[in-house]
Amino acid sequence: MAVVKIENLKKSYGILEVLHGIDLNVKDGEFVVLLGPSGCGKSTLLRMIAGLESITSGDISIGDQLVNKMHPKDRNIAMVFQNYALYAHMSVKENMAFSMRLKKTPNAEVDKRVAWAASILGLEPYLERQPKELSGGQRQRVAMGRAIVRNPDVFLFDEPLSNLDAKLRVQMRTEIKELHKRLKTTTVYVTHDQIEAMTMADQVVIMRDGHIEQMGTPLDIYDNPANLFVAQFIGSPGMNILKGVVCEKDGNLFVAVDDSLLPLPEKSNVTIGQQVLYGVRPEHLLPTKDGDGFSATINVVEPTGPEIHLYSSLSNQDICAISRERLDWKADEKIALQPQLDHVHVFDAQTEETV
Repeated sequence: MAVVKIENLKKSYGILEVLHGIDLNVKDGEFVVLLGPSGCGKSTLLRMIAGLESITSGDISIGDQLVNKMHPKDRNIAMVFQNYALYAHMSVKENMAFSMRLKKTPNAEVDKRVAWAASILGLEPYLERQPKELSGGQRQRVAMGRAIVRNPDVFLFDEPLSNLDAKLRVQMRTEIKELHKRLKTTTVYVTHDQIEAMTMADQVVIMRDGHIEQMGTPLDIYDNPANLFVAQFIGSPGMNILKGVVCEKDGNLFVAVDDSLLPLPEKSNVTIGQQVLYGVRPEHLLPTKDGDGFSATINVVEPTGPEIHLYSSLSNQDICAISRERLDWKADEKIALQPQLDHVHVFDAQTEETV
């Protein structure tokens, strides 16, 4: 196991700079997920840690070693790719043993470590099969087994579940998390799937356009987004964002959205007349047919089983609320929506930073 330390890391392709001075510390044994939209630089950052991409400037250290110019095979890292990268003509056992064979590891040690990894991943019945005889999930386990047997200081995962169906992704998320719990190896995992990040990570690093927007525990990022981008990127359905202006009535502050007044939490650092974005997640917007709150009109009702998603409109702005009550919600019906003030987020309309 090892600490991964990244300092002022930059990456350019000609005049195009894709990473703009990344600073990141991954603690020993920590599971860190790099999360962001396509093109944000997360896979490039992972490949630079692996040594598969050159460094334009800055430093990467693994443990107490600066690895900027170190060959990938000398970094004691193991990488699991999106497309499995298995040798089609080799058996499962041969694929898992391949890196050790290259290092001329004694046969007894190779057999011992392959058997150990196969037992962890439930691959014992498949050791003599070739990749074409395996399902997608089994192939991914083989790729993970090939990484495990190397006993690396750091695991690197590059969107390893993106080729699997939805049910298998859920299963593999659990298996990878349990594997990390058992091995306690420092892990850096890249994904654009926020559910993977929220369910697996000790720390989530949210990236956009080659910058780190926020880093924290999954729930801290969800509950306390640093800016509008993070707030909207995390959560499904997404956070409701309403444009308005801060006003005062009866000594209390509100956000005026046309004819509606939305209450503000006391902690809001705003001034009267300030243009703001009022954010509240669907699960924190309580819908009632007769109750307190601002009025909206239901456009679409989506039953999901445990919840009912109510898509409405307020002053031509779309909003979503979630109800767990089995009421007879109908389109074109008027409802009252009451935001839970402890979970309201306010962003400056110009900077898009939390205020």
